[in-house]
Amino acid sequence: MAKSQVTFNKIEKEKKRLKKREEKQKKKDARKAESKENPQGIQFAYVDFNGNLTDTPPDPAMREKVEAESIELGIPKKEDRIEEEPVAKEGKVSFFDHSKGFGFIIDSVNQEKYFVHVSGLLEDIEENDKVTYDLERGQKGMNAVRVKKI
Repeated sequence: MAKSQVTFNKIEKEKKRLKKREEKQKKKDARKAESKENPQGIQFAYVDFNGNLTDTPPDPAMREKVEAESIELGIPKKEDRIEEEPVAKEGKVSFFDHSKGFGFIIDSVNQEKYFVHVSGLLEDIEENDKVTYDLERGQKGMNAVRVKKI
């Protein structure tokens, strides 16, 4: 004869499920009874001008008028944005492989290493050369571009 498939663990889980269901039903009944006692319905919470919750509605006289045309949606046009002049940084070439066409520059101020590709060079460079360069965001971080010997 086979043993029963109902284990102690399964019985305990079923008891917990039934208990939760009963508690949920009790809460539902309590809410129904409360709504019958208090026929006002749902209570409202308002947000004042400082962002705090209150039970009184805000004063309409203090409402600020906003024109729909003054709201900008999306990204501002390129001519509206302030263009920052790239500041030329100085550094030293720590490694450059001419056969592969890439290398690294160490910034003289913060000792950060930046990748440089042969396409970003204005003139030929060698290891230990002092150079000026600009930074641009690349696929894997900041890249040195417009690299020139000092």
